[in-house]
Amino acid sequence: MNNQNLGLYKRIIKLIFILAISHTLINCTSVQPWQRRNLAKPQMALDSASMINELRSHNYGSREAGSGGNSASGGGCGCY
Repeated sequence: MNNQNLGLYKRIIKLIFILAISHTLINCTSVQPWQRRNLAKPQMALDSASMINELRSHNYGSREAGSGGNSASGGGCGCY
């Protein structure tokens, strides 16, 4: 590889690096308190029914506590 090609590769690498950095910095922004309501929609949550799932997990764990926890099949009252 000669010096001319090496210089071209260095310029391409620099251009890619500058584009990546500028793209990252463009996407950084602060969210104002009145804008957070739009970002906190229920569809954006990882678990849309977290309270219901916590209650189900608690009930299941209390019923299955006599048989060694959630890993055992059966036991407790036998429902669920």
